Amino acid sequence: QVQLVESGGGLGQAGGSLRRSCAASGDIFSINTMAWYRQAPGKQRELVASVGNSGSTTYSDFAKGRFTANRDNAKNTVSLTMNSLKLEDTAVYYCKVTHTARNGLNSAFFGRGTQVTVSS
Repeated sequence: QVQLVESGGGLGQAGGSLRRSCAASGDIFSINTMAWYRQAPGKQRELVASVGNSGSTTYSDFAKGRFTANRDNAKNTVSLTMNSLKLEDTAVYYCKVTHTARNGLNSAFFGRGTQVTVSS
């Protein structure tokens, strides 16, 4: 099992910045992708950014140019820096890790999620 602990700010102002972090621990063998998702009220969970183990990063359109995801393979952490915040960025943000165990089993793990609220 892999455990994910999320931390960082949860309240921001429109036009401002917030940073979220996620640390993976537990029975880690090989982490594949580390990603951030979000879910706004009444909407489906959606990808924010995904970082491969080589560092290649994919962003959803709404995140491009405003959000930056960084991964530290040595520490098994991923961060999300959110700039130029908008009211519509208000959502519960989740860290997600995909992992391959020693026996070859592939699994995905989500963090508990944290409310991020952007006010005007």
